[in-house]
Amino acid sequence: MKQVVDQGRTVASVAEGLGVNAGVLSRWRHELAAAGTAAFPGNGNPSPADEEIRRLKKELSTARQERDILKKAMVYFANDKN
Repeated sequence: MKQVVDQGRTVASVAEGLGVNAGVLSRWRHELAAAGTAAFPGNGNPSPADEEIRRLKKELSTARQERDILKKAMVYFANDKN
């Protein structure tokens, strides 16, 4: 992106030089303009949306485990009356 932004080269010429589709490079340029340094978070630095998804998946896993424990307890106590 530095070649396009700082050096003023065209997206098409940079894309050709890198062997990347010009449309992809253009999309990356727009993402960089819209989100700045947060555009490409990479590993270890998830975007807020990715962090929220991770948190919700963990919460769902905990809720499923609690549900399963309660189901087993319900069966145990239902059988205990007999």
